[in-house]
Amino acid sequence: MKILCVIPSRIGSTRLARKPLLPIQGKPMIAWVYENASRCNVIQDFVVATDSEEIAKVITDIGGNVIMTDPEIKTGSDRVAVVAQHYPDADVIINLQGDEPFIKPFMLEQLVMPYLIGEKPDMTTLAYPLDMTHKYKDPGSVKVLVDLRGNAIYFSRSPIPYFRSEGTAPVYHHMGLYAFRRDFLLTFTSLPQTPLEKIESLEQLRALEHGYRIRVCLTEERTLEINTYEEYLQAQQFVYT
Repeated sequence: MKILCVIPSRIGSTRLARKPLLPIQGKPMIAWVYENASRCNVIQDFVVATDSEEIAKVITDIGGNVIMTDPEIKTGSDRVAVVAQHYPDADVIINLQGDEPFIKPFMLEQLVMPYLIGEKPDMTTLAYPLDMTHKYKDPGSVKVLVDLRGNAIYFSRSPIPYFRSEGTAPVYHHMGLYAFRRDFLLTFTSLPQTPLEKIESLEQLRALEHGYRIRVCLTEERTLEINTYEEYLQAQQFVYT
């Protein structure tokens, strides 16, 4: 089985200007992502898909692979699908966002484990235990509910589920990390956007609304995803182990 990891990285960012190039402990964010991901031994190829010559230079300077993509491409998955056209022999394609500088290799292995053991889900994603005290009501933290087979029921920025009575629920903190069968990735990016996808601004809902399944793989650890200036400051002190 051949697994390709694509890291979509665009220079424009609405919340944090020029985010992929921001230095974290002396190294550009995108270099952290590429180098940490490339330590995962179950993945055969790694490539950054970008619209920026500056980002491309950072990656080529550390010996990495780059494919230039159109700046008008709307989503990370669409950018990944463009790269997939260059790798017709890939069986599974990972979409690793360029704002996950502290991703750990074993997390990527957990993400693709269903494929490694012979299963063929449409796509997989990763989630970790939700901090119910601080993150349950935070719209910046995407929640995912799973069914008894480990497939996603729904993703939301809202606090889900509603606890009318005491108890526990299969709700987790979602990481924006995906793996696709190559054929399904091309199908997914050809599907029209859906109402819930638009109102929640969560593209994975497109798959659910069109009737496809997303396997949710669980990990016990979390990373520090960089979306805000406060998180960027935290990254300067983050200890990667």
